[in-house]
Amino acid sequence: MAAPLRDFLRTESGSAGVLLLAIAAALVWSNIDAHSYVTAWHTRFSLRLGDMDVTRDVRTWVNSGLMTLFFFVVGLEARREFDLGDLRERRRVLLPAAAGTLGMIVPIGLYLAITHGGQGSGGWGIAMSTDTALALGLLAVVGRNVPDRVRVFLLTVFVVDDVLALVIVTLVYSDPIHVGPLITALVVVGVIFAVRATGLRLGVVYFGLGVVAWFALLGSGIDPIVLGLVMGLSTTAYTPSRSDLENASGLFRLFREQPTAELARSASVGLTQTLSPNARLQSLYLPWTSYLIVPLFALANAGLVLDASFLRAAATSPITLGILVGYVVGKPIGVVAASWVVERLSARRLRPDVGWAAVAGSGTIAGIGFTVSFVIAARALSGRELDEAKLGVLAAGVVASALTWAVYAVTSRLPAARRAVALLGDADQLVDLQEPVDPDVDHVRGPEDASVTLVEYGDLQCPYCGQAEPVVRALMADVDLRYVWRHLPLTDVHPQAQLAAEASEAAHAQGRFWDMHDLLLTRQDHLKTADLLGYAKDMGLDTDRFLDDVMSHRFADRIARDVAGADCSGVSGTPTFFVNGQRHYGAYDIHSLKAAIKVARQRAKIRAGHGSPDPGADPAAPAQLGADQPVDQPSR
Repeated sequence: MAAPLRDFLRTESGSAGVLLLAIAAALVWSNIDAHSYVTAWHTRFSLRLGDMDVTRDVRTWVNSGLMTLFFFVVGLEARREFDLGDLRERRRVLLPAAAGTLGMIVPIGLYLAITHGGQGSGGWGIAMSTDTALALGLLAVVGRNVPDRVRVFLLTVFVVDDVLALVIVTLVYSDPIHVGPLITALVVVGVIFAVRATGLRLGVVYFGLGVVAWFALLGSGIDPIVLGLVMGLSTTAYTPSRSDLENASGLFRLFREQPTAELARSASVGLTQTLSPNARLQSLYLPWTSYLIVPLFALANAGLVLDASFLRAAATSPITLGILVGYVVGKPIGVVAASWVVERLSARRLRPDVGWAAVAGSGTIAGIGFTVSFVIAARALSGRELDEAKLGVLAAGVVASALTWAVYAVTSRLPAARRAVALLGDADQLVDLQEPVDPDVDHVRGPEDASVTLVEYGDLQCPYCGQAEPVVRALMADVDLRYVWRHLPLTDVHPQAQLAAEASEAAHAQGRFWDMHDLLLTRQDHLKTADLLGYAKDMGLDTDRFLDDVMSHRFADRIARDVAGADCSGVSGTPTFFVNGQRHYGAYDIHSLKAAIKVARQRAKIRAGHGSPDPGADPAAPAQLGADQPVDQPSR
C-alpha cells in the first residue's frame, strides 16, 4: 500500500490519461454529431418524492451532483496537508497561500484587461483555477524525472487554489439566493458536525444528512459542490497511535480464540477505527472521482464544434485570448512573483521547498485548467462565448505543457551542482525525527561525519524488518552513510520481540551488539530464552552475565527510551526509516532508499555550500514519497 500523499499523486497522475481520453471523446462526439451530443446532456432527469420533485438536465446532475464528491476529495487532501503534510507547520502556509492567491489574481487581471469590460468580461473566474488531476498527470509526462518534492510543492499551492476557487464559485457564480433552503442546509450541516462530535462512525447517517444538505443548497441557489469541500476540510487526518493498534491486535486475538460473528464485527470495527476518517474516506472515494466522475464531467462539458469559421473567430476573441494569456502568462508570473516576494519580506526565513527552476515549472504547469474553469464557464457564459472559453482553456493546457517541458529540459542541461540547487533549493526541511541521534547512546554503524544518517525503528521479530536487513546491509557499502538502529518491539504481535531486544542489549554490554542484531534478524522463529543463550555461547560471550542481564531485564529502560522516541516521532509500525531526520514514506527496497539517500546527500551538500554533487546523486532520481507503507497505516 502507498502513503496517502504518494497514493493521491499516483492516482491523480494515472487518471490524467483517462481524463484526456474523455476530453478527446467529447470533441470527437460533438464534431461527428453535435445534435446528439447536446441532446444527450440536456436530457431532463427528475427525482420525485410525493409532491416534491427536483428536475435538472443530466449535465447539471454531473456538474453539481457527482462533482460534489470530487471536491470532497479535494477537501480531504487539503485537510491531510494541514494535519500531516508540510502545512502542519503553520508558518509554512504563508508561501503557498501567497503563491496560490497571486497565481489567481494575476490571470484574473490579465483576463479583465483583455476583455476590457466588454464581451465575456463576466467570465473572469474561468482563468484562475488549476486542475490538480490534469496538471499532475501531465507533469509526469512533460517533466519526467522531476523530483517528487516538486509535486508536493505543486499540491500545496493547488490546495489554496482549489479552496479559493470554490469560495469564488459560491459567492460570485451562484444563482439568486433563497434564504429558506439556505437556512435548512446550514442547520443540517450543523447536525452533521454535532453527530460527528459524538464519535459516531456510521457512514449511512452522514450520507443521508449530506444528501439532505445537498438538495437544500441546490434549492437555495448556491452551487452544492461547496458542501463537498466543507465536509472534506472538516475531516481530520492523523497517524494511528500505538495504543490503538495494540487494542486492535487484542480484538483480533479474541476473534482468533473464539471466531464468533460478534467478535468478528468487534475486530473489524477496531481495525477500522485505528485509521483516521480522512484516510478511510480518501481511499474509498479517490479512485471513483479520478477514474469515473472527473472523466464523466469532461465528457459532459468538453464538447465543442471545431470548424474553420469558429477557429478564425476564436483566434481574435477577447474571451479565448484572455483565458490563454491569463493561464500561460499570468499563472507563472503569479506563482514565481509571490514566492520571491515572500522570501524577500521574510528575510529568507520562508522559502520555497524547491529550487527556482522547480518554482518556475510549477508556475507554467499551473496554467492547466479544466474542472473549475468549465464549471464557471457553464455558469457565466453560453452559446458561442461558452465554446470560445472552452477552446481557450484547452489551448492554454497545451501551451502550458509545452512551456513546462521547456523549463525542465533547460534545467536538465545545467551542470550537476547547479541543477541540484535549481530543482531542490536550499530551504530548511521539516524534521520528523524528534529524538536526535546520540552516538553515545544509539547503536551506530558507519562514519560519524557522514553527510546522510539513516535511522531505522525496528523489531527483531518483525518479518518486514528481516526483509529490510539485506537492503540495509547493501546500503552500508556507501562510505558516506551512517546507519542507526532503534528498538520498537511490537509485543502485541511479536511476543519474543522485547526479549530479543533485551538480549541484543545484553550482547552490547559485552561489545557484540551488531553481531547479535544481525543474527537475530535471521533467526526470527527461534527467539526463546534457550535459543538466545545458545547464540550468546556461540559468540563466546559470558553466558552467566548474559543470562543474568536478560532475566533481570537490566536493559528494559534502554529499550523503553527508544520506544518513547518512536512515540514522539509518530512511529507505530516497523520498519520505519528516517533519512536525515525526515520520515521516509516509501518502499524500503534498495532502489527507493538509495534514491532517498541521494537526494538527502544533495541537500546536505547544498546547505554546507561546498563540494560538487555525488556523481550518482542525480536530483532527477528523488526519494519515493510513498509506495508501500501509508501514513495512517504503518506496516505491522
